[in-house]
Amino acid sequence: MITLYDLTFDKDLRPSPYCWRTKLALKHKGLTWRDEPCGFTEKQKIAFAESQTYPVIHDGTKVVKDSWAIAEHLEHLAGFGTVELVLLTHHHPDHSEALHEFARLVGAPARAIDAQYCLDADPIVDGERLQVAGIELEVVATPGHTADSVSFHLPGDGDHGSVLTGDTILGYGTTIIADPDGALGPYLESLRRLRTLGERAGGPVAVLPGHGPVLRDIASIADDYLAHRAERLDQIRGALEKLGAEATVAQVTDLVYADTDAAVRPAAEASVRAQLVYLRGRA
Repeated sequence: MITLYDLTFDKDLRPSPYCWRTKLALKHKGLTWRDEPCGFTEKQKIAFAESQTYPVIHDGTKVVKDSWAIAEHLEHLAGFGTVELVLLTHHHPDHSEALHEFARLVGAPARAIDAQYCLDADPIVDGERLQVAGIELEVVATPGHTADSVSFHLPGDGDHGSVLTGDTILGYGTTIIADPDGALGPYLESLRRLRTLGERAGGPVAVLPGHGPVLRDIASIADDYLAHRAERLDQIRGALEKLGAEATVAQVTDLVYADTDAAVRPAAEASVRAQLVYLRGRA
């Protein structure tokens, strides 16, 4: 039987879009398999594949360690009904990789902040209001995770509306600031903007994130994110007091993220780098 090594936070939370694509392909082909859940710190489970990333498939003597069968995944999505417009929240590959292929498949234009990701349409702009498929959306530029990050406010969704946040706010944990493309200053301002949007709605505005479950109240979540960032900045300031103002990213990471698993070290360093740029820019 095929074994699928699947990135897993807990038994009910499988965050990797690449793993989900693989499962869709397996279902599409009528194949049976068993899941082998793997946490971030359990890379030894896929050491046999000489891989540091998921998914990995083991089928007898054959090992497949690359994401595959995206076409089946797109075909599955296209079967839900007419698509009038495809919108992109930011350019990271797990969001944009199949953008144009999917847009062509469903015969719809694609729009994004960055013109290079648009297809048969102009870039979207902050504050623009869209009427698509009977739905009203407002474009809310939320740079920080990346320079081109954008959210979409759906004021008519439910009692108080909802916001599609991409990776600006996640359904679990906190997002990475992808320095140098992303930046902490704009990210903090984006969080304040989303918090204000929620506070002015007269009730809880739902968060529809790019990864993870729906969250109930964007104002509360944005406030939590801001508090987390403030705490991290205090830790970085404390590290600089011990190490000196010119301490390197690696030195600060060693001190602040001492217990971080090696598998997520690059993400920790990216976070530290963004915070150092922010603090040194304010000095």
